[in-house]
Amino acid sequence: MAGGSIGPAGVAKERAEQYQGRVTCSVIIACVIAAVGGSLFGYDIGISGGVTSMDGFLKKFFHGVYEKKQRAHENNYCKYNDQGLSAFTSSLYLAGLVSSLVASPITRIYGRRISIICGGSSFLIGAILNATSINLAMLLMGRIMLGVGIGFGNQAVPLYLSEMAPTHLRGALNMMFQLATTSGVFTANMVNYGTQKLKPWGWRLSLGLAAVPAVLMTVGGIYLSETPNSLIERGMRDKGRKVLEKIRGTKNVDAEFEDMVEASELANSIKHPFRNILIKRNRPQLVMAILLPAFQILTGINSILFYAPVLFQSMGFGRNASLYSSAVTGAALCSSTFIAIATVDRLGRRFLLISGGIQMITCQVIVSIILGVKFGDNQKLSKVFSVLVVIVICLFVVAFGWSWGGLGWTIPSEIFPLETRSAGQSITVAVNLLFTFVIAQVFLSLLCAFKFGIFLFFASWILVMTIFVYFFLPETKGVPIEEMIFLWRKHWFWKKIVPGNPNDDTQYEEGKGVGPNSI
Repeated sequence: MAGGSIGPAGVAKERAEQYQGRVTCSVIIACVIAAVGGSLFGYDIGISGGVTSMDGFLKKFFHGVYEKKQRAHENNYCKYNDQGLSAFTSSLYLAGLVSSLVASPITRIYGRRISIICGGSSFLIGAILNATSINLAMLLMGRIMLGVGIGFGNQAVPLYLSEMAPTHLRGALNMMFQLATTSGVFTANMVNYGTQKLKPWGWRLSLGLAAVPAVLMTVGGIYLSETPNSLIERGMRDKGRKVLEKIRGTKNVDAEFEDMVEASELANSIKHPFRNILIKRNRPQLVMAILLPAFQILTGINSILFYAPVLFQSMGFGRNASLYSSAVTGAALCSSTFIAIATVDRLGRRFLLISGGIQMITCQVIVSIILGVKFGDNQKLSKVFSVLVVIVICLFVVAFGWSWGGLGWTIPSEIFPLETRSAGQSITVAVNLLFTFVIAQVFLSLLCAFKFGIFLFFASWILVMTIFVYFFLPETKGVPIEEMIFLWRKHWFWKKIVPGNPNDDTQYEEGKGVGPNSI
């Protein structure tokens, strides 16, 4: 608060047991339309790997990689190692990182809908540029516009879903974003499997079809209702209450409405959310916003999804077999999301993250052992071991799909107080895209250097993140989004950092950074 004034205490008491309402058609339709934003992310992840293995695409933009690919004596693990090719994949995520920070104030000041529409429009422009590219500069410009779309979409959609969903089903409805993402991955893999036969222009169709989810997101966003949280925060309390009554299917929303009003009063007293997010009251959420998206990428899932055809070809699979195997992998990831939707609000977030981590570690170690013992330069895996590798990788992506895949987005979107929610989501998206960019840029070099050890590298990170969840992540299942602060005050570790007196939480002078909770 400017001038060091004392603001409102925020949500002063727990009212969760007083919340009423049911799942209405309005909230389901709104969440389905909004979640289409996830398909932008998923389609691009899935399409990139297939396109970068197509001869027509490599001949036009990366002829050196095409020549290297034809050499029979080339090291199996190094045939695709090219920084230019990596830049094609990773440039999108660097653009998304920057745009997610720009999207934060837009999402807060003008609402979640505007950011969703901006994301869809930018992605549409990027799809058109990529499909019609005649040189590398045009191709990269299209990737940058796609990145802007992903930055806005990933910033706004998880927030929208968390705020629209009723407390007892927030996890399942938020998983709609992950379902759309995995559906996008699977769709892209199937598109690649078909278009690789359309030589030499099939890659254009693969890239151009990204316009379909972009149009759905843009048009759908125009007809979405704004979230009641955003409307109340922007001073439209009557309209916010009407939307809340509509999506809850009851007039009796006093308790939830009071929580939103109190949260909005504190939110409006905060002039610099990114600065305020550093105070002790928000320290646990900040740590989660940084580590959870970083851990999500360090599972190695994006490397497998980006480069699935390249990875399978590196293992000795034929061109068609590699694309088919990556399509099977995408199908496994998509189907596993339904497990998360069915269990996340019953078994809880912690159980899914920990059990999923154990399964992923096991799968990574098995694949590493098979490749280390049975695969080397100028060799191909036997049919038995090839099938085994595909099965184990599918088990890995299944575990990711019902654990870190959706929860890496769900948990950060639901833990921040309203005053820092947009800023917190921007940090989450920025960290996710930063690590996505880094891994996309260095994966082919790591594959060349580590060989089969690349799987052990990711397995070690999964071990670290599983231990972190066990000790430091409290269970958020069933906790109202505006009452998360009470969760941190009860946790064995975070209660040492988060003030117990709600009035202390806002005693912070934003201009000078002084006060009882300053850093």
